[in-house]
Amino acid sequence: MQRIFTVLMAACFYISNFTYSHAVETTDQITTAMKRAGSNRSQIQIALNNAPAVQKAGMEFLVAHMPDEDLQNLSADYLLKNLELAYQAWDEAPWKNDVPESLFLNNVLPYANINEQRDSWRADFYKRCKPLIAGAKTPAEAAVLLNQKLFNELNVKYSTKRNRADQGPSESISTGLASCTGLSILLIDACRSVGIPARFVGTPLWTNKSGNHSWVEIWDDGWHFTGACEPTGNELDNGWFKGRAATAQVDHPLHAIYAVSYKKTPAAFPMVWAPTNKTVSAVNVTDRYASDKQPTPAGHVEVQLRTIDVTGNRISVPITLSNSNGEIIFSGTTKDERFDANDHLTTTLPENEKYGVRIKLETGEVSKTLVARKQNAPHTFTIQPVSVGAASQPKPDLTSEDVCVISPATPITPELSPVRQLKQYLSQPVEKRGNITEQDFCSQPLSKTEAKLASEMLWKDHVAMIRKQRQAEMEAGRIVEGKLSMPFVYRTFGKKPKDGRSLYISMHGGGGAPPQVNDQQWENQKRLYTIPEGIYAVPRAPTDTWNLWHQGHIDGMFARMIENLIVFEDVNPDRVYLMGYSAGGDGVYQLAPRMADRFAAAAMMAGHPNETSPLGLRNIAFTLHMGGKDAAYKRNQIAEQWKQKLADLRKEDPEGYEHLVQIYPDKGHWMDRQDASAIPWMAKHQRNRYPKRIVWKQDDVKHTRFYWLAADTDDISGRPLVTVERDGQAISVEQSDLDRLKVRLCDDMLDLDQAVEITWKGEKLASQSPARTIGTLAKTLKERGEKEGMFSAEIEIAGTTQN
Repeated sequence: MQRIFTVLMAACFYISNFTYSHAVETTDQITTAMKRAGSNRSQIQIALNNAPAVQKAGMEFLVAHMPDEDLQNLSADYLLKNLELAYQAWDEAPWKNDVPESLFLNNVLPYANINEQRDSWRADFYKRCKPLIAGAKTPAEAAVLLNQKLFNELNVKYSTKRNRADQGPSESISTGLASCTGLSILLIDACRSVGIPARFVGTPLWTNKSGNHSWVEIWDDGWHFTGACEPTGNELDNGWFKGRAATAQVDHPLHAIYAVSYKKTPAAFPMVWAPTNKTVSAVNVTDRYASDKQPTPAGHVEVQLRTIDVTGNRISVPITLSNSNGEIIFSGTTKDERFDANDHLTTTLPENEKYGVRIKLETGEVSKTLVARKQNAPHTFTIQPVSVGAASQPKPDLTSEDVCVISPATPITPELSPVRQLKQYLSQPVEKRGNITEQDFCSQPLSKTEAKLASEMLWKDHVAMIRKQRQAEMEAGRIVEGKLSMPFVYRTFGKKPKDGRSLYISMHGGGGAPPQVNDQQWENQKRLYTIPEGIYAVPRAPTDTWNLWHQGHIDGMFARMIENLIVFEDVNPDRVYLMGYSAGGDGVYQLAPRMADRFAAAAMMAGHPNETSPLGLRNIAFTLHMGGKDAAYKRNQIAEQWKQKLADLRKEDPEGYEHLVQIYPDKGHWMDRQDASAIPWMAKHQRNRYPKRIVWKQDDVKHTRFYWLAADTDDISGRPLVTVERDGQAISVEQSDLDRLKVRLCDDMLDLDQAVEITWKGEKLASQSPARTIGTLAKTLKERGEKEGMFSAEIEIAGTTQN
């Protein structure tokens, strides 16, 4: 009896101590949360006060880890009802004793998964789901039953035509459509409604760059995965994405796999539909998936097969592959738009072997060929209907995609391809579109043809938007940034060439002087030069400081002026030239290297470089004009030094640093217009859009993009140097003071359907064919506002800055 009493006392002490420890752990968090609740604090306090004693730990957990937006908006009634129904479901579950309280708190109790609308779903889902799992003894059995039955019960299916990725349950049910994200939310909420621990899982980007994906994990003596609305019989840990998940990279932020945690963690779940939202916590679970990776046999590649109609919609047809002996080595059915956009018929084949393809249609069979190559995009066969009774069929052009010609009787699904979805998105009023980079279609891979179509559509929309939004500033002749204003005037010379006008930006002198002095310098600059053809634009500096042309705001203002003139005056972005005299020459010294990818050539007249470096001039024609007697600030001596610097750079790199230095021995600061010879010299040059070699040297004004390279602002400190070379399909980082870079690519640079090999200081980092996406096209268009500055693919690379 004494022994039983001692055991009971120990048990009581453990329970009491557990509850007390939990309270101590969350007291500070609750206090902080109450402060963040703001005017909604009273509702949160009511929820805490009215929670039953046995459920109090649950309410404290919710409040302690609650996102700010929920703290400031959720009512006490909402939280208390969620609490009541969650505990009820847990208490009724046959597996309650097998589920630790910590799992219940983090994976059954929460009222939401990610950033979806906060719906009151528990009561309705409990009523619907409880009968569906009758007889289930384990969480896994119950989850399998729900995945098999739930979506028919709710009448919801996968579709890219859903309103948004992050739909709450009510929106998905009311529309009957949801993406993989919305479907996962539905299944997780259904599981939680009956006491099954479940959580939201996903990757922002598969390693083959084919897009993002979301799915569900169920806890049953460990975590197990399943695709929502994609049951695989009576088992978990299987699905079409299993192979791709096995290639995930634990230390790569884009290619890792994350599971959502309601409890706050140091990591944020990367929501590609809301990339700036860091309020959802996560844990990196990549290792559990990567450990299942089945290596592709040596000499083999994974081949994905897709058939689409002429609108780009995926259609389902039987397909077989035969070897050179005519033996069928693979057969299957391609997948239509009922399946996830990244889910394609897949097989493994010997690399570089040629195969016969037979596509079975209602009207007969079509024969094609393919070569098994390593590529991210699937082998796509476009089904092109022809009118009945046509005398002959056109010979397919197989340069980019195989085209099969069939009769109109072939069924075509109503779902939309990424390009069609883009068209639908752009057809909406701007204010109703939402952020384009948050749309699911932005991460889906494109063919070369699709990428070209998408770029044309995006550019046409951009032009219309710029004309509408910037008409007033063009009429006013003024660029405004915050409190600063840059007036500008321009004159047009000559007949416009077919490929657009040239643009010469001419910066006046003056500097640290009263406004009226700089105003007069501006007037002088308007008349100083004439050009044979193009737009001669003369801005008035926004400030009257000594460094009026190379402060940080100038870069953005000039970029905006160029963007405007491309649209309003049909300026050719490959024929933009920069020039300036005196203080304007100071600006050329500084702006030309750091904005070299904007210009075809630059001319510096009578200026001073201050601390800037010429390294960034590698791919721009640069001319320097100086009076031999212009001794103020040692301008003439420094010009001689730059003459030598440029000569040395040209000698070391004969394909770069084209330059012309003219020093007029008998001239002072005023060169009697002899410097005007710079104009015809510049006019001979066009911008090199995609140079084979890039030397990127940061200045005191940070730039996150330079030609086909980019970097995040947070990764740039000081004045780092990056040197990268491109040779065919190979890209080599020779020098980098940054440990992370982004490589932008397009079909004009190389073959995006073939592997691109990347090395970092001699070490091979990757060999992959990057996916073309609308997201990358849209992002790079927004950065530059020029059609020629759009890239369709991007590879993020990381190396070491150690030599």
